[in-house]
Amino acid sequence: MTDFPASRTVVLTGAASPRGIGRASAHYLAERGWNVGIIDLDADAAKKVAEEIALEHGVKAAGAGADVSNEAQVRAAFDELEGALPQIVALVNLAGVSSPVPYLEVTAEEWNRVMNINLNGVHYATRRAVESMVKHGVGRVVSLASVSAQRGGGTYSKTPYSAAKAGIIGFSRSVARELGQDGVTVNVISPGPIDTDIMGGTLTEERKAKMAADGVLPRIGTPRDIAAAIAYLISEDAGFVTGQTLNVDGGLYMH
Repeated sequence: MTDFPASRTVVLTGAASPRGIGRASAHYLAERGWNVGIIDLDADAAKKVAEEIALEHGVKAAGAGADVSNEAQVRAAFDELEGALPQIVALVNLAGVSSPVPYLEVTAEEWNRVMNINLNGVHYATRRAVESMVKHGVGRVVSLASVSAQRGGGTYSKTPYSAAKAGIIGFSRSVARELGQDGVTVNVISPGPIDTDIMGGTLTEERKAKMAADGVLPRIGTPRDIAAAIAYLISEDAGFVTGQTLNVDGGLYMH
């Protein structure tokens, strides 16, 4: 197994929105010495967040625009980031959309929209990232599923979302199995309710309390809870952890 390079880059998809897990994670990882690449649908926002990170944490950072459901755009964004940053050692797949539509109202368009972004997007980014990782003999991939995949919804989003997020778990296990020989680990984080805007806007205290009541802890999650789990799974210390799903959900789903 190849050691981590002294200067290493993590690429995060969907990390430009102001109150998302991605942006909090990008700052958290930069604070711990990672150089940061950001891919977001909003290219200007991605570049702006990258500037903010470089300035605040003294690391190298760059942003690029891509719709993750478009493979050519994803590949071009990686090419751009790879040209600007040190060796890509880690990828964190965070880009995703919610889907609160009841199953009997799900149209073909809605199904495809959710699958294309939440599942195909993870495949496109992973495929391009691991090409580079395999060449270097070291890599970490972490993708976000959801407790909704494990419990069959029951959160804000419903069936297409649950199906796509469950797909991420099977996908990650299979890629982990294939690329273990190449020094690449592939893991999943499955968050419970996290206080971000993907939950249908800013949460009221009342909604937070209602969501927390399902778990065993008296609060819902924060982006930092997820960022800390990401930091562990992409660390050099997590080299013997692969094909796993880490639930960060306040005890909502125990398995």
